[in-house]
Amino acid sequence: MIRLATRSSAQARTQAEVVAQSITAATALPVELVFVETLGDRNKEQPLHQIGGQGIFVKEVQQAVLRGDADIAVHSAKDLPSQHAEGLVIGAWCERRDARDALVGKSLNELEIGATVATGSVRRRAQLLAIRPDLQFVELRGNIHTRLEKIPANGSIVMAVAALQVLGLTETITQILPTTDFVPMVGQGCVAVECREGDTEVLNAISGIDHVQTRYAVEIERAFLAELGAGCSMPVGAYVDAERMLSTFMATGSTNADRHVKFVETVPTVDAHEFARELARKSQSALA
Repeated sequence: MIRLATRSSAQARTQAEVVAQSITAATALPVELVFVETLGDRNKEQPLHQIGGQGIFVKEVQQAVLRGDADIAVHSAKDLPSQHAEGLVIGAWCERRDARDALVGKSLNELEIGATVATGSVRRRAQLLAIRPDLQFVELRGNIHTRLEKIPANGSIVMAVAALQVLGLTETITQILPTTDFVPMVGQGCVAVECREGDTEVLNAISGIDHVQTRYAVEIERAFLAELGAGCSMPVGAYVDAERMLSTFMATGSTNADRHVKFVETVPTVDAHEFARELARKSQSALA
């Protein structure tokens, strides 16, 4: 038996069930879900960047594993801080879904001058403002179904395509935004599975669901974020297309997108992590 710690939201639960089924298929071991409430779940009103940014949806789930209440923790990879939690290792990066963002409501061209877009992400706001500086923004919190009920009149909300894929809600998408202009959050579309350091039995059990191509891409993205030392309070995006070996990195000096830097580069065959770190240092210099 493997005990899997996860948040109880519909998206988190569905992601966890997919992981559980994959582990059982690979090992014949039964998997039991252990539901954990996080700070981000308890505080549904305050903007995410004001209550801790990255990590507010993962810390309590990680602690359940460290306490021994569960054997593995399953997270949306974009929620993980760039530094590994002490005592834990990422045993699997599950195969990535669509990493892109999407508009639900009006498309970018359909949005009238001064239209309202709902999103709680400073990254998404900055990227939209770079294209449409006339747009107005309001906060957006809650689970996926709740967010879909909060589309502003004659406006839009911004969602991760992967979140809608998990719940079978892709028919709600009005426009998928290209990664070249709307660079996704690091790890977006991927599910990460953590276990305790030294727990060889569990690590072996989850190694079969690790997707090599996804691991390669996400760890390069995370090297960029780690070098910047940034979480969701700073507008940062990174996306590596492992099939085409093409990367896009973006950092913005303010939420108004008046100062930003973007790199679209071919990923080198060697020292890819250092390549990402060097682009992060160039971003810092350009925005200083």
